[in-house]
Amino acid sequence: MGGPAFDCLRNPLGAVRFMLDKAISAGTDPSKLNRTDWGVAELFDKFVLQDGALEKVPEINSVKLDSIQPNSLVRFCGMIQDMFDSEYYVGAFQDGSTWRTNKYADVASVEMPSDSKVVVWDRRLLYCIPVPGQNAWVRDASCKGNDCSDSIRAQQREKRGREISDPTEDTDMMNAESELSNESKRKREEGSSSRSSAMETCQRQSNRIEFDPNMPLGQSHMLPCLVKIYDGMDGDLKLNDIVEFIGVFTFDPDLSSPSNEQDAMAGTFIDDDVSSHLPASKVPRLHCIITRKLSTNSLVSSFINSEVHFTLQLKELRESLLQSLKAVFGGDDLAAQYFLLHILSQIHARVEPVALGRFSMNLTRVERGSNVHLFIKNLNEAIQDLVPCSHLLPLTIEYLNGSSVAPKKNYQTNRLSTGALQLASGTHLTIDETQLKAGTLNSTGVQNVQIFRNLLEWQKVAYDFEYYTMDMATDVQVLILSDGKSNIFPADIVVPYTPTSDSSPLSASQLDKQQWRLYLSTMKSYEHTIEAAIQQVVENDMVTARQQDRSIGPEVFSRWLTMARLVSLSFGEKTLTLDHWQM
Repeated sequence: MGGPAFDCLRNPLGAVRFMLDKAISAGTDPSKLNRTDWGVAELFDKFVLQDGALEKVPEINSVKLDSIQPNSLVRFCGMIQDMFDSEYYVGAFQDGSTWRTNKYADVASVEMPSDSKVVVWDRRLLYCIPVPGQNAWVRDASCKGNDCSDSIRAQQREKRGREISDPTEDTDMMNAESELSNESKRKREEGSSSRSSAMETCQRQSNRIEFDPNMPLGQSHMLPCLVKIYDGMDGDLKLNDIVEFIGVFTFDPDLSSPSNEQDAMAGTFIDDDVSSHLPASKVPRLHCIITRKLSTNSLVSSFINSEVHFTLQLKELRESLLQSLKAVFGGDDLAAQYFLLHILSQIHARVEPVALGRFSMNLTRVERGSNVHLFIKNLNEAIQDLVPCSHLLPLTIEYLNGSSVAPKKNYQTNRLSTGALQLASGTHLTIDETQLKAGTLNSTGVQNVQIFRNLLEWQKVAYDFEYYTMDMATDVQVLILSDGKSNIFPADIVVPYTPTSDSSPLSASQLDKQQWRLYLSTMKSYEHTIEAAIQQVVENDMVTARQQDRSIGPEVFSRWLTMARLVSLSFGEKTLTLDHWQM
């Protein structure tokens, strides 16, 4: 029995054509295939996710771009920064008696006859960026298996004869095991060389073009990606979602050369308003076949070695983490305890306008002096070691007066200009207020302060669409470091910093760090409940507290419940106990 009729990894378009022919042979009308995938998504889902081929698929930011074979299968894990309008293209056309498709491609595989019967389809464009603030251990783990780039290229050379090179011979794919002629091999080698040369030329040309990658935290060393989504797959996707896209990587020098873009676009695309201004050497194109919607929390379980498991009881694991955090906080046990609750916090429900579960923390008395920089450095590195995504923001008057912290729509470029607070839910943000000196805020500064306050109070960021603003819900853990209680940012808990020694780095083995990451991720994934009997006790205690102090309002009760919930979760318990409520 022969091998498979197609190679999903190295020639996904061959698989697409095969499935199209199969659907048409079964009597499907090609003109009715818009918004359907004729079994393509199911085929690749099985190959990539069920058959375990995911690690064989190169991740765009894990290998050199010019090492990826055009029209091969790739993946990109990132955050949706902007969502463009739909793009219309010639989805299928009739070449004689044969129907062909341009789906999952930027240009037609063969020239379309002038009298060809064509069908126009549409696809959605998503501008995606590397996840802002993603820490190195997540990136390293997500790239595992992507050192396979060299082996993939070797296998491509080795198995080139088994690839489907001529689109007119799709029906003969089962015979593709025949050896390529020396001439064919020579042409392919020349093609590889010319592709690399074209990429370099495109890079030089695009370097002369002013291009803003729109990355909130300035991660310019990694590439964004223009993802083309088919068949309504974007229905449950929204701005700032973290998604892993798996699909076909395309690169065509004609579409990447500024002088040729508009002419080249006219052949296959009906209109292309935005993508023509995004150079392909800086913004790779990925035609999406399947998606995996992720979160910052699921990044841990998705990418940590599956063999890592808890070698200690949860209470012992909690204690070992607390002791290490205590060293970071210079022996301040109370600050370490509150900080653990802080990094375990997340929004678990919304009762508009209140975001339930938030637990921002203001660490005060972070004195200026020789050791404050060491403490902030050690704390920031500890956060980077423990959570998937984080950012340290040194706050100054100049920053507030001169920065755009919230995204703003630019109607001239038809793009959403990013801001520092366009972050994925689950990101940790440390605001270093110790560098803030006396000064005057201009109108931009006043507006930015209000945006930060709204983030802390309501976990929302107002996006500016010029004619109106839109509040975008988020879930960002905010830690404020200040000398006195912050007058700018209203935190849920204010904790005076009382170290007994100098701060130390988070000292632990890689195994310990992985277990702590898994511990935090697992505890945050738990559904937490309050049983009826405990709920009655809580209500009675709140009534008593209110009778004793009339200044205690609903926000205080909400904070008490949040703290009790977090304490309970930190011990690995899914229901609130009386002991943890009365702690």
